[in-house]
Amino acid sequence: MKRREFFKAAAICGAASTLPSALAQEKSNANVSEKQENGSMNQIPLTSSAGTRKGDMLYRTLGRTGEKVSAIGMGGFHVGHKELSDDDSIRLIRSAIDRGITFMDNSWDYNEGQSEIRMGKALKDGYRQKVFLMTKIDGRTKEAAERQMETSLERLQTDHIDLVQHHEVIRFDDPDRIFAEGGANDVLVAAKKAGKIRYIGFTGHKDPHIHLYMLKVAAEHGFHFDAVQLPLNVMDAHFRSFGQMVLPELVNEEIGVLGMKSMGDSVILKSKTVSPIECLHYALSLPTSVVITGIDKPEILDQAFEAAKTFQPMNREQIAQLLAKTKEVAMAGKYELFKTSSHFDSTAKHPDWLGGEAPEVQKLAPGA
Repeated sequence: MKRREFFKAAAICGAASTLPSALAQEKSNANVSEKQENGSMNQIPLTSSAGTRKGDMLYRTLGRTGEKVSAIGMGGFHVGHKELSDDDSIRLIRSAIDRGITFMDNSWDYNEGQSEIRMGKALKDGYRQKVFLMTKIDGRTKEAAERQMETSLERLQTDHIDLVQHHEVIRFDDPDRIFAEGGANDVLVAAKKAGKIRYIGFTGHKDPHIHLYMLKVAAEHGFHFDAVQLPLNVMDAHFRSFGQMVLPELVNEEIGVLGMKSMGDSVILKSKTVSPIECLHYALSLPTSVVITGIDKPEILDQAFEAAKTFQPMNREQIAQLLAKTKEVAMAGKYELFKTSSHFDSTAKHPDWLGGEAPEVQKLAPGA
């Protein structure tokens, strides 16, 4: 055999001899990866109970507050859509309440205030007493927070709001601004003492690390939130996961969990991997006090009640099977635009809503 042919044959034989071990190593790596992924999935807490069923709705407890609220909450943004008339919106809200939804979501900035105005009209005639009313403010300074909270009270036509939340905690400086001396949280604490609000929480949708930082800053100030709102959906587990990182902390601290973005404002449904009912059932299978969902038409309201009526908590195996359906399309956050784009960042488009810089910042950096 010629020398060149000998080395060529040896190389082939050598490659063949290493092939089984290479495949074995690849399989071993895959097994490790799968175990790691399954381990991270197991970090997501699951609910131990569907809740208390009454009619076609389920009811759960809001953290350590002891408040009983409907497991499905009515999203405030959608009731302010321009496509809906005031009368349409009022009928929809009252229909939801009549059928058993008691948790009402809203925000000072939704649809330039129309969402709060319409909900205020709908809650007249005794409906206010039937619901747990929540809204949100964007203000980080004393002046902005006070103005927005008073405006919300006027629009909602009520003398108190059950839960007010710091909205869109999506930047790492938000917690520091909110808890600055004389900042927004001082305003809410004072409002609670005055009987204008009953509970205090915060929301955010960008990054679980920011939620964790908000909890850390609150603890440093000796403050305990009553509720926290965060994205919990069938894609979250695969990318920058609130379910894995934040949810366990909320459960440990007995903070009411308000799940949102179960369908990502319908964007998740465009992946063609899951149905609306599957999305709602997944979020309900987590230890959520409430799963807030956008409802802008009677058939979507029917869908919410169908999800509650047919719900049974999923076990680990069922959760894994459902998440396997979304894994491939969820890895880069493509369908969770609230994490990966500014599309849902209202305060990024309107920084004036936050108010100016804190006095301490202005003192250190005049003109900031």
